[in-house]
Amino acid sequence: MAGIDYKIPTVLTSDELMEKAFHRASKIYKNGTNTLDTRKKTALAKVTAVGDIVVTALTGYVDRFPRMEKEGDFFPELVDIVIGIDQYKKSLGAVNWCATKAEKLKNDTLKDIRRTKDPEIIESLRRGFYGRMNSYVDRISDDLLFLQDAKNKFRKLPAVDPNVPTIVVAGFPNVGKSNLVTVMSTAEPEIAPYPFTTKGIIVGHIQDDWRKFQIVDTPGLLDREFDKRNDIEKQAVLALRYLTDVMLFVIDPSETCGFKLDVQEKLLSTIQESFTGVKIIVAESKSDILKTGNDRIFFSAQSGENMDVLTETILKEMREIARRKAVEAEVE
Repeated sequence: MAGIDYKIPTVLTSDELMEKAFHRASKIYKNGTNTLDTRKKTALAKVTAVGDIVVTALTGYVDRFPRMEKEGDFFPELVDIVIGIDQYKKSLGAVNWCATKAEKLKNDTLKDIRRTKDPEIIESLRRGFYGRMNSYVDRISDDLLFLQDAKNKFRKLPAVDPNVPTIVVAGFPNVGKSNLVTVMSTAEPEIAPYPFTTKGIIVGHIQDDWRKFQIVDTPGLLDREFDKRNDIEKQAVLALRYLTDVMLFVIDPSETCGFKLDVQEKLLSTIQESFTGVKIIVAESKSDILKTGNDRIFFSAQSGENMDVLTETILKEMREIARRKAVEAEVE
């Protein structure tokens, strides 16, 4: 599954940014009508080059990183877990501060250089500008490092479209969720016979004629309070809280997942109590190993048994949700 493509530029370290700026400036030389004019034009060009490189880079970071303005939604909550929104906003604010200071420093220095007629003062102004610019950028060195790390983490976040009706697959680890999503959709999650095989939220799509629906495979849920869960488990809870149009809760009656049936049923009861108003489809997996004979839908993603029935049951609910959302959109 492809992550979110924000086309965030590579974030340079403070040393790399200043080295790039000073190296570019070191190659600049301007001819003037006399010695003073040559020094002045060269100094003006060097200061302009250094200032523009720094300001352009920093404003580019601020502009290209995604905004986190809407709280109580899936993506900002997920970013808070994986990256840390408070530090993220602080670092972007620091970079924006530096860009503003750098632009003002450049403009003030250019004015001072234009006004002077002393070659020594011109050189002193240029050196002072270099030193102050380097000091400004050095003050945000930790913020630049944080944003570079954030960029790498953004690339791994799931590309979830909040406008597409979504099925969230939930249940204990190793009950067969990843297998199910693989067979039913375009997603290709890692599948392995051990708990927490799903390292993050995996998104696939189910095509239904001209429409498509989103299917999200969550990490294994444990029956614990939210703040007692690890980050992987929190991602699953967030997916359930903010994405769910229809929930598919998978139970493994064979207990080969490593969890007793009564424990799985207890988690289902908790989910049902917490998500009143959400359509929850309960399906029993691994029917090739064991069938309980109750009224629930059973299936085997391994053998394909009843996958068509399960898929059609889900699609029926999703079509109704899509129709309802279309009506609501027309009213708005």
